[in-house]
Amino acid sequence: MRIGFVVNDVATEDPVYTTVRLAMQASNMGHEAFLMGMGDFAYEVDGSLSAKARGVGGKNYRSTERYLDDVQKPEVEEQISLSEFDVVMLRSDPAADASEAPWANNAGVAFGQLIANTGVLVVNDPGSLANALSKAYFQHFPEVVRPRTMISRDQTKIAAFVDELGGKAVLKPLQGSGGSGVFLVNEKESPNLKQITEAIARDGYVVAQEYLTAAQEGDVRMFVMNGRPLMRNGKYAAFRRTPSGGDIRSNMSVGGKAKAVQVTDEMLGLVDVVRPKLVADGMFLVGLDIVGDKLMEVNVFSPGGLGSASQLYDENFSIAIIEDLERKVQIHGHYGLLGNTDLATI
Repeated sequence: MRIGFVVNDVATEDPVYTTVRLAMQASNMGHEAFLMGMGDFAYEVDGSLSAKARGVGGKNYRSTERYLDDVQKPEVEEQISLSEFDVVMLRSDPAADASEAPWANNAGVAFGQLIANTGVLVVNDPGSLANALSKAYFQHFPEVVRPRTMISRDQTKIAAFVDELGGKAVLKPLQGSGGSGVFLVNEKESPNLKQITEAIARDGYVVAQEYLTAAQEGDVRMFVMNGRPLMRNGKYAAFRRTPSGGDIRSNMSVGGKAKAVQVTDEMLGLVDVVRPKLVADGMFLVGLDIVGDKLMEVNVFSPGGLGSASQLYDENFSIAIIEDLERKVQIHGHYGLLGNTDLATI
């Protein structure tokens, strides 16, 4: 199997990233694995698609550090026809390019759609990813699993909604991820509500969301594959992310810490509720962020933390993901007429 992993920029990848872990595992399982950046694509004059890609093979790597060091060497870069791939996995983080390269997110999704049109399996489905470039995608999931939310740029509306919530709410930008630009408004911060709203609104719409007291204990990141909790050998790829110090954010990128968690029936019930949409949208691998009995976010672009889950439970969850992609490629060989969205979560 020839598999490509699309990242923001190969040069800025880090050994702790989940994408690097997946690429290394694919290589160790005997597949041709390549990394390529958002700016590495080309639509040729003859209508074919190619990309500058970097891959190494023939070794069995034990550390992501050694693997990435070899992949990032300039001499391994080559121009590859994208039609030769069996699978392309879109794994870029929209927030990472929001300021310096705002063109990258739309370009990545657009090229993903072009690649899928050649018959290559692209996950997550690029058509659905195009609809998920803002947090508004989250509002399409059933209301029963979502905290109360308002999306607006009207300061009066937002202030009234915060009052309705008892003066305590979380404010964040509609665009972005990784915990960037997230504020907790309470009695202490209420005099600054206008300034906070203005600051977020400068870059677009403001998401005002009810604050869940259970968030004080952090949230649970649960990996979901094909609409079902990712498991291997009876263990769930899920862990609790706890905030650092007085920060309300539990994202690993802002200092959150990972701890083992007992997956409850309540968490599994949340997955049951969101499964139909994830499957219908071709969302092969996502990360659900759960607080109490509510879903706080659905990360469909580049859910991270697989390494943390593997270390906490001494289980290589990457194997299950690559094995499932192998299964999809086999199915694709038997049923070539399956659409990308259907094949992505079959």
